[in-house]
Amino acid sequence: MKLILSVALLALAPAFVLAQDLPKKPVKATAKAAHKPTSSRIQLKTAAKNVAAGIEAAEAALTPAEMAIAERVQVGSVPCEFGTTVTLVADAKYPGYFNVQVKNLKYRMFPVETSTGAIRLEDQKAGAVWLQLGNKSMLMNQKLGQRLADECMSPQQVAVAESLKLHPAQSVLNAPAPLPAQAISQPVLQPEVAAK
Repeated sequence: MKLILSVALLALAPAFVLAQDLPKKPVKATAKAAHKPTSSRIQLKTAAKNVAAGIEAAEAALTPAEMAIAERVQVGSVPCEFGTTVTLVADAKYPGYFNVQVKNLKYRMFPVETSTGAIRLEDQKAGAVWLQLGNKSMLMNQKLGQRLADECMSPQQVAVAESLKLHPAQSVLNAPAPLPAQAISQPVLQPEVAAK
């Protein structure tokens, strides 16, 4: 959707330039005229600014799935290990975007869909990623390949972590559940026996 809107706006840019009223008489070159932009230059600059604003708005628009992810992001100051604090603030001007700060580093992030269901915010320019799981969050810099903050826990995540300590989730490495009695009692025919 963003790409389609951006392409449409770029396609309209030449129309803005062609739609200008060009002066009918040539302008005399004087010292004042050389420093004063003509009306066609002003119109061209205005058209370029409008196209740029349209492209920026198209890039800022989030899909419904991304907005659903943004609604689940936990905002506020989140304490992390080693006394670090990460602050997440929702951007009032652009819904779905977040301002994330840790120490003297600031990021502008937006939600990204994941296959695992984890909440992921990204600042693609800076290479920063905020991952929010049920029991903890972390801030990483993918460009540098390092974690900037780990073991970050909001009050809700602390409650989930405590619950997991009391009732741990079943490991995928545990033995599989036994088959039902019906499946075991029915004989399995071998391919050569079935052919006879």
